[in-house]
Amino acid sequence: MDLTIGNAPDIISRSHSIRYAVFTEEQGIPAELDHDGKDEFSSHALATDGDIAVATARLYSEDGVHAVMARVAVMKEYRGRGIARDVVRAMIEHAQASGMVSIEIHAHEYLRSFYEGLGFLYVNDYGAVVGHKLIEMRYKVL
Repeated sequence: MDLTIGNAPDIISRSHSIRYAVFTEEQGIPAELDHDGKDEFSSHALATDGDIAVATARLYSEDGVHAVMARVAVMKEYRGRGIARDVVRAMIEHAQASGMVSIEIHAHEYLRSFYEGLGFLYVNDYGAVVGHKLIEMRYKVL
């Protein structure tokens, strides 16, 4: 498994394919909600297995100090292997190296313990997107 972080067009395109499969096809979230215009200004993690794109996440910051991690997704057939954990840890390390002091995430409620296990703290309930309840969590970068 290889993991790359960057924002080259190829990384973004391959990340989009994962996000479409997971969010739109599996979870029924409209594709237009995924495309918010922030991709080209974000850092993207892309995990690959040979030529197969298997997982992604996005890190975005408007002020260069506080980041938002979003679009964390793993292809169905690759789940349960710890890939999401590796991707999130890589993004935390990238945020730290980039001078960020905090990372905010709006995660599916059922993923709360997963993110708590990585050091994120629950902040509050955030709302819902197409029936998926979201929570806000925050990580303080050391």
